[in-house]
Amino acid sequence: MLAALTKLFGKAAPAMPAIDAAQWARVEAGLPFLDQLAPADRARLRAMALEFIAQKEWHGAQGIRLTPDIQLSIALQACLPVLNLGLDSYRGWVGIIVYPGDFVIPRRQMTEDGVVHEFDDEVAGEAWEGGPVLLSWFDDPQEADGMNVVIHEFAHKLDMLNGPPDGLPPLHEGMRRQAWIDAFEPAYADFCDRVDAGEETWIDPYAAESPAEFFAVTSEVFFEAPEVLRAEYPAVYDQLRQFYRQDPLR
Repeated sequence: MLAALTKLFGKAAPAMPAIDAAQWARVEAGLPFLDQLAPADRARLRAMALEFIAQKEWHGAQGIRLTPDIQLSIALQACLPVLNLGLDSYRGWVGIIVYPGDFVIPRRQMTEDGVVHEFDDEVAGEAWEGGPVLLSWFDDPQEADGMNVVIHEFAHKLDMLNGPPDGLPPLHEGMRRQAWIDAFEPAYADFCDRVDAGEETWIDPYAAESPAEFFAVTSEVFFEAPEVLRAEYPAVYDQLRQFYRQDPLR
């Protein structure tokens, strides 16, 4: 499958060279939310990121050259959610395909009356169940419009561990399914009402698209702006704290 993807999406990235202190500092300067980590956790994240890079098969699409800095940045962000869960959480697939900015995916949708509509969907990322993760890369972070594409798509991958993404990933021992539902369902309904009312929300309104997107977007906020999520939806924050086994506001 990956050989076919290479033909379709571009050349595989070269092997990752050794990382020196200057490169770690340069890449992590673009990821200020990592500053919440204790030194020991930061070291574990670095080691996990290098292992992640070695485990996955990387491909650049539409002419983008996957530099070590790009790979390292993506790997650090992808590994942050599973820092205390382990890389086995990303089992069963190997491909990461990186685009230079937003990209278009052809879609086919059938309406309830059987009419098929074909259209081009411009996206910043997409996770395929059992398949690769597609990511856009922006040299200027402002172009990402406040979205963390990497954390978002890898949250979807965690959601897919028990089937199609639905906003309810497999929970750990000691977590209760009903407690998750009691936290997320009213928060999602409230957020949809706020978006429908035209409110300018701190949380990306894309979270109102579906429960799966609400989980992915709130996962972004949990790691990047945890104080916002705890203020807006404290029960959701608490469930994500248990799920990711991290507390960014600790």
